[in-house]
Amino acid sequence: MLLRLVVPAMLVLSVIACTDGASSDTPKRSSGRAAAAIVPGGTITGTVRERIPVGPYVYVRLDTDGGELWAAVNEAPLTVGDPITVHNVMLMEQFQSQTLKRTFARIYFGSLQPVTGAGQPADGAAPSVSQPSGTPDMAASPGAPAPIDAMVSPLAKASGPNAFAIAELWARKEQLVGQAVSIRGVVVKYNPGVMGKNWIHLQDGSGDATRGTIDLTVTSQNTAAVGDTVVVTGTVRINQDLGAGYRYALLLDGATVKAGR
Repeated sequence: MLLRLVVPAMLVLSVIACTDGASSDTPKRSSGRAAAAIVPGGTITGTVRERIPVGPYVYVRLDTDGGELWAAVNEAPLTVGDPITVHNVMLMEQFQSQTLKRTFARIYFGSLQPVTGAGQPADGAAPSVSQPSGTPDMAASPGAPAPIDAMVSPLAKASGPNAFAIAELWARKEQLVGQAVSIRGVVVKYNPGVMGKNWIHLQDGSGDATRGTIDLTVTSQNTAAVGDTVVVTGTVRINQDLGAGYRYALLLDGATVKAGR
C-alpha cells in the first residue's frame, strides 16, 4: 500500500516541476511568492541571477525580497551574483523583444542611476505618464499625476521656420506629425536611461494647465538638468502607446538638446 501511494505522489511532483520550467519568461520564485507590484517611478533592489545583454539594454532576472522578476536597464558590466538597485521603474506587460524573439510577461524598465536634479520619478514609460484621463487633449494613463505647472515665465520661441511655442505645438500636432520642430523651454523634469532614452519635460510659459497643454514630453540621447533653458529639435509623434497604460497624446521624439539662452 505504501508503494502505491508513493508512486502517484512522485508523478504529481514531476508534473509540477515540468510546469514550473515551461516558460523562461516567468521566473521561478525562490521564495515561493509572486514578486510584489512596484510603484511606477519606484526602485527595485535584488541580486542578478541571469543576464542577457541586448544593446542598448541588459535584461536581468533579479532575486528580490518579494520574489524573482525581470528588469531591463542601460548597458552595464553586470555579472551573476551582483546586487543592484534599479531606479525609476516602469512596468511593461507582454513586452516583445524583437531581437530576442521573446515576449516577457512582465518586465520593469529603469536606470541603474538615480534621477538627478529635482529627483522626481519617471513619467510614464517610463517615461512620462503625466497625461491624466478626463482632459480633452491628453490620453489616459491610469494612476498618472497631471502635469504640474512650474510657473515658467513666458519664453521667446526658438529661431527658424519650424520653431513653435509648446501651446502652438499642441494646437497643431496633427498637422505636424512626422515633422522636425524646435522648441525652447525650461526643463521641469528629467528622467535618464529609461528604455534606452532620456526623458525630458519642458514648459515655456504657454499653454493651458487645465487642458494639460503646458507640458511637452521629449525623448533624447542628450542629457539635461532640471532648471536648464534648452532648445530641443525632434520629430513630432502623436497617440503613442508604449503599453501598460502609458500613452502619449504628444511626444517630441529623438530630439537634440542644446543650451537655449
